[in-house]
Amino acid sequence: MQREQISVFDMFKIGIGPSSSHTLGPWRAAQQFAEGLEEQGLLPMVEQVKILLYGSLAKTGRGHGTDIAILLGLSGDDPVTFEVDQIVPKISAITNTHKLQLTGKQEINFSVVDDLLFLFNESLPFHPNAVTFQAFLNNGRAVSETYYSIGGGFVVKEGATGPTKQEVDLPFPIDTAADLLHWCIKTGLKISEVVMENELAWRSEQETRTGVLNIFKALKECIYRGCHTTGQLPGGLNVARRAFKLNSKLIGNRTYTNYEEWVAAIRQTGDGFKNILDWVSCFALAVNEENASFGRVVTAPTNGAAGVIPAVLQYYITFCDGNSEQKIIQFLLTASEIGSIFKKGATISAAMGGCQAEIGVSSAMAAAALTECMGGTQRQVLMAAEIAMEHHLGLTCDPIGGLVQIPCIERNTMGAIKAITASQLALQSNPEKAKVSLDAVVKTMWQTALDMNSKYKETSDGGLAINIPISLPEC
Repeated sequence: MQREQISVFDMFKIGIGPSSSHTLGPWRAAQQFAEGLEEQGLLPMVEQVKILLYGSLAKTGRGHGTDIAILLGLSGDDPVTFEVDQIVPKISAITNTHKLQLTGKQEINFSVVDDLLFLFNESLPFHPNAVTFQAFLNNGRAVSETYYSIGGGFVVKEGATGPTKQEVDLPFPIDTAADLLHWCIKTGLKISEVVMENELAWRSEQETRTGVLNIFKALKECIYRGCHTTGQLPGGLNVARRAFKLNSKLIGNRTYTNYEEWVAAIRQTGDGFKNILDWVSCFALAVNEENASFGRVVTAPTNGAAGVIPAVLQYYITFCDGNSEQKIIQFLLTASEIGSIFKKGATISAAMGGCQAEIGVSSAMAAAALTECMGGTQRQVLMAAEIAMEHHLGLTCDPIGGLVQIPCIERNTMGAIKAITASQLALQSNPEKAKVSLDAVVKTMWQTALDMNSKYKETSDGGLAINIPISLPEC
């Protein structure tokens, strides 16, 4: 049986909010479709393109910016480098001129009303997040491809065979937590060290270290930007940003001009429990307010849960002893492996598993990473991940108005605090006496996902989404 090979850079991707499965994934799918037309020499023949959105992509697509992401992807723009302040003018230009530049080269007539269709009552069997692209050529032919956005920015093309990236010989193949623990016991390596050894199968250690630090750069810039931006979130719910005011209140009259000086100023505010609790919440709010505003974030492992890991990492950097490149790399490598175990054994897609698949997984990842960095054993690391997920089991995804705002933003603060608590519990416990294993929790999470009513899986058809009266503007 072919094993799924997941790198740290699969679990952590730089992109644009508000959703990895509804924004980043469809963006990548649109890119692949347009680039495929060009590679086949069909681009100059394209006269019209239609996009069909199914299932969860249709029901919450507008709130998640799926339509925007697809138009940018078809235009050849990349979510890693595209300037976020150019999103509105570019989409406005496409809408007003009724013109779309495929891959930036082939201009076609395009109507966002007639050519981008939300099929609210239709779903495809493989995954709730489905999109079909249809290109009509000047010779009467048509090209049609369907893609599934399966969570965390991962995309699967219908009918595709073989791995999406080059398969390599990993020294430590891992599918389950038991596999991971086996290799740790056999080699004596920490979890982060096992991950680094596997990453060497793809690239040099220096390349991996540089790449991970680039991920961290995006994380810290997102936190800092979110803590220093005020106003309201887009989408019509009129949700006010809170991180700015909370940061201002907590920091007091201390002055700083950059991230490093800001961290030093935060340390001066003290290390009391209430103060640290407030700061962890502030860090998480900052990231997810940026995410909700189409800002640049890192999937960790998804956009909707993008604030948990940065908040816990920032806690470790600011209030513990984590302010070094080596410890930051150790944290992110450990977190990535726990995330990959959940992806292989269950899901990281809220459209498949509810919010347990996003906030729950991110909390488990953060708990494990913090535990290793605080000196925990390999068994304690796995125990921390298990504790964090165990207390997210059954968490539904019910975004009000289809927006990644309520309750999504606050849920990141909860996930971060639970991760720190889970880590502390594991560090003070004997994992040999634990009754529940991480693999048992992964299995339970997947069973819970299968049993969960579809209306609680990122559709806005249940839960808070139907019990909070709102009036959103027509899109």
